[in-house]
Amino acid sequence: MIEIQHLTKTFIKDGSRIEVLRGIDCSIARGESVAILGASGTGKTTLLQILGTLDHPSSGCVLFDGADIFGWNQVRRAEFRNRRIGFVFQFHHLLPEFTALENAVMPALIQGMPKEDACRRGEIVLTEVGLGGRLTHKPGELSGGEQQRVAIARAVMMKPDVILADEPTGNLDTETGGKIQDLLLDLGKAQNTTLIVVTHNKILADGMSRTVNLKDGKIHEP
Repeated sequence: MIEIQHLTKTFIKDGSRIEVLRGIDCSIARGESVAILGASGTGKTTLLQILGTLDHPSSGCVLFDGADIFGWNQVRRAEFRNRRIGFVFQFHHLLPEFTALENAVMPALIQGMPKEDACRRGEIVLTEVGLGGRLTHKPGELSGGEQQRVAIARAVMMKPDVILADEPTGNLDTETGGKIQDLLLDLGKAQNTTLIVVTHNKILADGMSRTVNLKDGKIHEP
């Protein structure tokens, strides 16, 4: 489903070149769950952002079902990102003035789905993640675990092909983090969604079908 070929990413800082990714080659199958492990600063988040088209590689390509997504124009990439990619971040990125339901349905509204249909779909998804009774609560009225569940509901709202999660349990206690892990895996299996997770959490990584390590700018598999 995803083919990463000779991917590099270089930043220029204070006149110096910083090579973060140095030739990534990796294949990820549809429905697979993959954990990307590595020390801080190794480029895990950079790689995830490139896979989600939030950043652009310096060289190399990412093929999605055979198509080079960085050969598309910006408008087509944005549409691809909204329709086929779901994001779960460590810090939720929920809009504080909106309710759980309003946050969850945002991708559908951006895509042009009628509000009534979006809200109906949002209620179903929030119920699936255990928040059927919290639809009208704003983020400040929710626990950290509940906020992350809203973020997951938002990520799966459009039934994406891929969920990209960056430290999804990083700010949660062990018990809550375990529940979020189980939720992500269950949703992935139910929808045959490819799940790619960047994490320091070995327990979370062990729950994935496959683990890779990012070291010295390259992927290493056990």
